[in-house]
Amino acid sequence: MTDTLPEFPGVRAERCPFDPPPRIQALQQDGPLTKVQLWDGSTPWLVTTHAEQKALLGHPQVSADVTRPGYPLSAPRAEGGSLSFILMDDPEHHRQRRMVQGAFTVRRVEGMRPAVQRIVDELIDDLLAGPKPVDLVEAFALPVPSLVICELLGVPYADHDFFQDNSKTIIKRNVTAEERAAAGGRLFEYLDTLVGAKLDHPGDDLLSQVAGRVKAGELTRSQAAQMGVLLLIAGHETTANMIALGTLALLQNPAQLALLRDADDPKVVAGAVEELLRYLNITHSGRRRVALADIEIAGQVIRAGEGMIMANDIANRDPGVFPSPDELDLTRDARRHVAFGFGVHQCLGQPLARLELQVVYGTLYRRIPTLALATGLDRVPFKHDGQVYGVYELPVTW
Repeated sequence: MTDTLPEFPGVRAERCPFDPPPRIQALQQDGPLTKVQLWDGSTPWLVTTHAEQKALLGHPQVSADVTRPGYPLSAPRAEGGSLSFILMDDPEHHRQRRMVQGAFTVRRVEGMRPAVQRIVDELIDDLLAGPKPVDLVEAFALPVPSLVICELLGVPYADHDFFQDNSKTIIKRNVTAEERAAAGGRLFEYLDTLVGAKLDHPGDDLLSQVAGRVKAGELTRSQAAQMGVLLLIAGHETTANMIALGTLALLQNPAQLALLRDADDPKVVAGAVEELLRYLNITHSGRRRVALADIEIAGQVIRAGEGMIMANDIANRDPGVFPSPDELDLTRDARRHVAFGFGVHQCLGQPLARLELQVVYGTLYRRIPTLALATGLDRVPFKHDGQVYGVYELPVTW
């Protein structure tokens, strides 16, 4: 039986905008794998349970290559251009990934903590000195990761409006393939120009290191520019949404917010970050794959060439792994969540995202203890129209 899911990635339950779509929750109760129909009439498998998702994401016969027949596209794909390495399989995926992964090791990222703390404190200083109410997205949630990734990559922050506007278009679900391609083209040209500048005048930044790979003949300039696009978008868009959506979730759960606000133990803050990553879901279009061979799992056979959607939001609400999963509980051990994926394609930048969220969640509510929503929850505009979930605006006061 095939279940049509017009709401996937869908509109959240009206009573709780932090929960997965009710239809997805119902399908999880029916079993770990269900055939679903997408916008283009294709019928991939929807994988809803934690164990089966991890098994498939780590399976050697499961491909992330977006160009393979049967790959479950979330929207029409523009032909031509360079592909990001996250949409490739090994060995090329691994070859390109290892060129930049050194910048995202836990040790290297931890060395950035003082700089991230400075950025967060300065933005909070500006909040406290400015008018209120204020849109927390524009004044804080977007600038934090944008400043961090610009500093890491060597991208001028003065251009942030340009790359944020175009990245929003790329990740919107309800835009045409032509509009998405045009936005991607503008970002590609921008990063290509920057790579060219780094080739001539390298600095102490990640994009200069990538340009060095071009000089060494390990990457084409086109591949380097595409890598820059990926890192720039991924480095600010998801974390910005997590900051704003996490704040809103905490404001709706004042007892949990008090636990975090009053904590002076970094381990408590780190644990709260993991629970918020589990409870919320920013990449709500799921991780998409295609089978290279027949795979037997959970009493079903996924045939070669059939697509799979790993709905990580519902896997993180699997009651067999997380008791009372629909409750936000900052004291829970949530480290087994799959918010960053699993296997060889798990998120490259997760140490940096964790660090930024730890600094933000450990600082913002302590410095502004009376932070409050300045409008009704029903008037907060949620991002139901994109591949990245969050809020467009978050009016707050104190």
